[in-house]
Amino acid sequence: MPRSSRSTRVKVLWFARLERRFHRWRERRARARGLRPSVVGFPGYGTEEWVRVLGRVLIAPPQKRTSTGEFASLRGWRSFAAVPVGMAKVEVVIDGVTHRLAADRGGVIDAKLPATLAPGWQTVTMSVEGSEPTETRVFIVGADVRFGVVSDIDDTVMVTALPRPLLAAWNSFVVDEHARQPVPGMAVMLERLSREHPGTPVIYLSTGAWNVAPTLTRFMRRHLFPSGSFLLTDWGPTHDRWFRSGRDHKEVSLRRIAQEFPHVKWLLVGDDGQHDDAIYTGFAIERPQSVAAVAIRRLLPAEAVLAGGRTVVDDHSAAEVPWVTGSDGAALLDRLQDVGVVSRDA
Repeated sequence: MPRSSRSTRVKVLWFARLERRFHRWRERRARARGLRPSVVGFPGYGTEEWVRVLGRVLIAPPQKRTSTGEFASLRGWRSFAAVPVGMAKVEVVIDGVTHRLAADRGGVIDAKLPATLAPGWQTVTMSVEGSEPTETRVFIVGADVRFGVVSDIDDTVMVTALPRPLLAAWNSFVVDEHARQPVPGMAVMLERLSREHPGTPVIYLSTGAWNVAPTLTRFMRRHLFPSGSFLLTDWGPTHDRWFRSGRDHKEVSLRRIAQEFPHVKWLLVGDDGQHDDAIYTGFAIERPQSVAAVAIRRLLPAEAVLAGGRTVVDDHSAAEVPWVTGSDGAALLDRLQDVGVVSRDA
């Protein structure tokens, strides 16, 4: 290994250890103030034989709510104010059966557990250190389902203008979550797909941090997107790099989904502002039997500039799957009708 590479790896390992010590120090301070951990559950998925349970153990500061129960004027930074509790012991109850497991160093729970559940949305509960059980949902994919949707989030369903660093930081930490805007027509398109293909699993696959999962859930609900599972990532250093690779996260997740649901063909939805085009091209070439079609939203010129330009792969012929593009959900829905993914008389 070159000396410069060894030096960089040593620095990254040192920084990763420093980050863990910092979180442990924050945890000690929070516990000294009388705060205790709780589990935040994220929507998962599964089959009639197993479920993938997702969540995170956090010590979170109290948040004010309005008279309607909604969080009042939430700024993005609040999503990152909670303290992750690494290696916490968690109890997960599925259909009356208790499973005991441990969160990872970042407090993230990601476990595939045996279960016998009926297709559709089902409820599981999680608790830590005797806390009140937290309910979360998992979508059970029926054995007869043959179609599913995997959709990116940033600039695909929600206007974010990522990944330009300063603007990304502003959007993530400063902007009130209620000010975030959906991409026109995307909710209608995804809802139409879910309605035409009963039992369709919808998985929102993003390079965003798990910290923002509750914010995304509220955003999807406000703007009438179909309920779905989230596959996000954990920011911060690993053993060999300063930040986790968003592209690796998406590629690994797609391969895992394809292996878990070998009989499902997925509509892959993304945009041309980051790496979706290249990732989907590679996946469609590698596993064409797992892809029903690809739908890429073309960013408007101003959006493309803010997002740092386009990363379009011009040649999709090797993918051998239907490939459509459009500037919004209405245009993509029209193109999907042209290739037969959605019927015109639905």
